[in-house]
Formats: sequence, structure tokens, C-alpha cells
Amino acid sequence: MHIKEGTKDVKHLCTVAERTPISVIAPPHLHKRSALLHTTIFGTRIIALSHLLTTRAVLAGKWHDKQNDKKLVRKLDFKLIPWLSFLYLISFLDRTNIGNAKVDGLIDDLHMTPGQYSASLSIFFVSYAVFEPLTNVLLKKWSPRVFLPIIMVLWGICMVTMGLCHNFAGLATARWWLGFAEAGLFPGVNYYLSCWYKRKELGIRAAIFFSAAALAGSFGGLLAAGIAQMRGVGGKAGWAWIFILEGLVTVIVGIVSYWMVHDFPDQATFLSPDDRARVIRRLKEDQQASAEHEEFKMTYFWQSVTDWKTWCFAVIYMGADGALYAFSLFLPTIISALGYSGTTANLLSVPPYAAAAVMTVVIGYVADRTQQRGLCNICVSLIGITGFCMLIGSQSPGVKYTGTFLGALGIYPTIANSVTWASNNVEGAYKRGVTIGVVIGWGNLQGVMSSNIYRTKDRPEFYLGHGVVLAYLTLFLFGGSIVTHFLLEAENKKRRAGERDHWVEGKDDAEIRMLGDKRPDFLYVT
Repeated sequence: MHIKEGTKDVKHLCTVAERTPISVIAPPHLHKRSALLHTTIFGTRIIALSHLLTTRAVLAGKWHDKQNDKKLVRKLDFKLIPWLSFLYLISFLDRTNIGNAKVDGLIDDLHMTPGQYSASLSIFFVSYAVFEPLTNVLLKKWSPRVFLPIIMVLWGICMVTMGLCHNFAGLATARWWLGFAEAGLFPGVNYYLSCWYKRKELGIRAAIFFSAAALAGSFGGLLAAGIAQMRGVGGKAGWAWIFILEGLVTVIVGIVSYWMVHDFPDQATFLSPDDRARVIRRLKEDQQASAEHEEFKMTYFWQSVTDWKTWCFAVIYMGADGALYAFSLFLPTIISALGYSGTTANLLSVPPYAAAAVMTVVIGYVADRTQQRGLCNICVSLIGITGFCMLIGSQSPGVKYTGTFLGALGIYPTIANSVTWASNNVEGAYKRGVTIGVVIGWGNLQGVMSSNIYRTKDRPEFYLGHGVVLAYLTLFLFGGSIVTHFLLEAENKKRRAGERDHWVEGKDDAEIRMLGDKRPDFLYVT
């Protein structure tokens, strides 16, 4: 009889074998793995004990491991994803609510020019982008449950001070410090999640996490419309209360986060020692040889910044983030230019964001299942390009509003998918942390340009703004995703053909592990 894994016969044989003393199966003088079993079970002759023992190990181990892994992943999802997503919702809300404040009279009340308003947007991205590459090193050294609450309390205080400003100088200063404080959350959480999940599991989790940004846009429009009705309370404008109340909520959430955010897998207290070991084992099986604790060395930094993949993903993220910030900062302005009032414009910004949140999760799921993150980027960006072509080419408010939907659907999913793509293709805890920081930092630097392209004098067509977003999406598509996809495919072919095997010749196991994603057996996600 040929034993096939998963058949009823094998399950039955294993049950019988578990009840059968080993002395019946093999005499003491024979090795258990090579002794022949000449006994007949229900008329079926077992050829070799090794087959039976192997099958027992496979079934007992594989079935139990698979079930235990599923339980573990569900536990991780419950403990990590909801709260981290909530933190990013708060972060993106605090970062972009200035767009809602603008349509409620911020510029007039602070006696600012349009150029000063744009400068207050730009200065956020300068500090935000400059400090991002450093934050993952601090996150790793200080631990997430210390680092993340600290930066949240700091940016909450910055938000409150924005509501107390009386002029451009005060607003610009508060925005600079806001960028400094927020710099660690997005790259930090993406790096943090990559230390918990396998590569094929990360995309949907990162997508759910980032979909909070789209929900922030949706929820932020509703919230801003409600808070703005407080204008006059305490002698303050409605836009000031938007900043103050949302800032106070951030401070409270930051304090609570000390008990809600967990450390890295090797120190997480919500897991048993066995579960902590299981997390690390799963990552090692996923070709993440550095899953265990690593000490920081400058070698990891230089490995990251001299890796061609780092800069390919930086170009990809540049295109995605440049489009994202232009869209998220100015969607209320774009809609108000169609002839709607401030409150109505804020409310009409809700549906595109809600659709984008759903699309982000769908693409994350598809990319995980197919492991074709590059192709997902390519397809989704075409939707965004179509939407902005509609915004440029049509004079109909209805068509333009539809274009904002397609724009949101084509921009938001690319962020989570691109960061996951980069994480999947970098091995080494610190190297991955630096790479994600560089990629996201370079992308966020595009916010300096994005915050200056929708000028008041260009209303209502906004040809310059829409054109720049189209350029970013085109760069993302052709200069980034397509090129990187085919370069990674070509490298995988070389590794499968053995053309990179000479990289490990003469090296011991420790030296091979140090190669990280340059190990010949490490295949890239394309």
C-alpha cells in the first residue's frame, strides 16, 4: 500500500500505531526507523516502519502546528492590529485636519497669505521626513511600548498649541514640531509588524493598518464638520477647536498606549514562552534568519543605503506619497471649488475616503494571496491615473467628483502595498528598519511639493495640482513599480539557476546569515 498524507487510511494507521506498543512494532535489537513491520492491520501490509513513523510525525506535527499557528496568528491580530490601526487613524487625522480647518476660515483668522498657508504645510514634511530614517533604530532600542506612547503625547501637545496660535509664525512652529513627533509612527509600525508576521501574511495587516488613513479622511470630515459648530465657544474659532479637541484626545490615547502596545516577539509579555518561540520559528521558516534579537551595527545601516532595492522602493514610494498628500490635504479644497460650502465640502469628502479604505484592504488581501505586489501596484495606479485625467479633462462637477473617487481608489492602496513590498524583500531586523525609514522618509519629503501645488489662483480647474499628481502616479507606475518588478524577477531567475551560489562559498553559517537577503536561497517577492 502506498501511504499518502492526508488520507483516511493514514489517519487510521496513525491512530492504531499510537495505541500499539513499540515492542510489537519493532524488536529491541532493531532501530525504530529502519525495522520492518510484518504485522497486518485490517488486512493491509505496512511496508516499512519508517513510512509509518514519518507519517505519524507529519500528521501529528503538521496538523497540530498548523492549528497552533492559526490560533497564534489570530491572537497576534487581536492584540496588535486594532490598536495600532487606531493610532494611525489618530496620526493621520492630526496631520491632515489642517485641510478641514482651512475651509472653516483658518487663513482669514490668522491673517495669512495663501503662500504662508502652503509654507505651514511644507514645514511639517521637512521635519517629518528628516527624522524618519532614525526612528526605527530608536524604536528597536527603546521598545515599542515606550517609544510610541512618548511620541504620541508629544504630537498631541503640538496639536493643542496649533489651536492656540494667533499668527503664521506660531502655526508654522507647531507644525514643525508636529512633523518631528509624528515621524516615528508610520515607519515604526510597519517595521514592527514585519517582526511578527510572515511575508505572505504582512500585506493584509499593513493594509488594514493603513486603511485607517482613509478612514481618518472620512471620519475627519464628519468630525471637523461637527466640531466647527463650536465656533465662538470660549472666544475661539471652530477651526481652533478642531485642533484643541483632537490634540487632547491624542494625549489621552498616547498615555493609554503604554499598556496597549506590546514589545517585540522575544519580549512580548502577552505570549507564553512557547508562543514566543513559535513566532520566531515561523519567521525563520519564512527565510527571516534574523528573527531573534540583533545588536545594532553600522554595517546594517550601510547594507541598507548601498542596496539598489532601497532606492527603487524609494522611487516607488515617492510617487505614491506625493500623490497621497496632495489628495488628502486638498480634497476638501478640490470639492469646495466645485461650488460647495465649507461644511458641505467636508461632508462630501467622506465617501471617497470610505471607498479607499475598502480598496486598500482588498488589495492587501489579493497581494498576499498572489505574492504579486508589483502587479497589484501597476493595476491600482492605472485607476488613479484615470481619475485625475477626469479631473483635468472634464468641466462637469459630477464627473470631477467621480474622479476623486477613482483618485482615492488608485492612491491609498499603493501606500500599504509598497511598504509591505519593501519589507518583504529586505532581510535583517536593523537593515529592514533602516530601509523602511529611508523609503518612507524620502516619500514623505514629497509632501513639501504636494502642499504647494493646489494654489488659490488656479481655482476651480487646478490644472497644476492635478497635473503634478498625474506625474507622481506615472513615476510610481513606470519609473518604480514596473522597473522594480522586472529587476526582482530577473534576480530570482539567477538565484534559482545557481548563479549566486558562489556568494556563500567558504562561509560558515554565521557569515551566511549575515548576508541577509543576499543569501542565494532568499527569493524576492515580485
